[in-house]
Amino acid sequence: MSATNESVIAEKLLQVGAIKLNVENPFTWASGWKSPIYCDNRKVLSFPFIRDFIKSEMSNVIYEQFPDTEIIAGVATAGIPWGALAADQLKLPFIYVRGKAKEHGLGNQIEGDFEAGKKVVVIEDLISTGKSSIEVVKVLKQHGLQVDAIVSIFNYGYEVSKNLFDQENIDFKSLTNYDSLIKLAVEKGILPAEAEPSLNEWRMNPAEWGKNI
Repeated sequence: MSATNESVIAEKLLQVGAIKLNVENPFTWASGWKSPIYCDNRKVLSFPFIRDFIKSEMSNVIYEQFPDTEIIAGVATAGIPWGALAADQLKLPFIYVRGKAKEHGLGNQIEGDFEAGKKVVVIEDLISTGKSSIEVVKVLKQHGLQVDAIVSIFNYGYEVSKNLFDQENIDFKSLTNYDSLIKLAVEKGILPAEAEPSLNEWRMNPAEWGKNI
């Protein structure tokens, strides 16, 4: 993605409230981390024109950068609608991966029809540490599928996620990212320029950031 496109996507996420920023009163994640940012891209699904724009941008990334893709796989739950939308636009088969296998019925962890050996692109709504994404990659590989890439709407840009993807030899692309978002927020006056160092510190060490707040 070009820097211009990343900025446009970031602006649209802010516009619909999918991303919220607050340095003075940070959010608390499920992990217990204090964070100046909260991202919930599921909210975009309620805005048809922006939803359509992001679907098209995601489809373009897959079509242009991973032209050999044979199956789109969504990650439950937030990656399912985006994966289905992209698969529909690209006219590709769609499957999705559960967090764990069902405890009844057929006991599936992968839902949908597929053949071993097919090339897959995994769709996430956002990437944080990358651990859940890698778990999905491993499940797909265990079922004989070839995972070529992970595509997401947003990426926090943690070094740990990049290292995990490199270890699994998985390419990854995001429509926008934390750096583009913060740059845009400062340019638009959503955040004061003096907040930028603290925001950069959070990305480098999110577990420790904000403990004194």
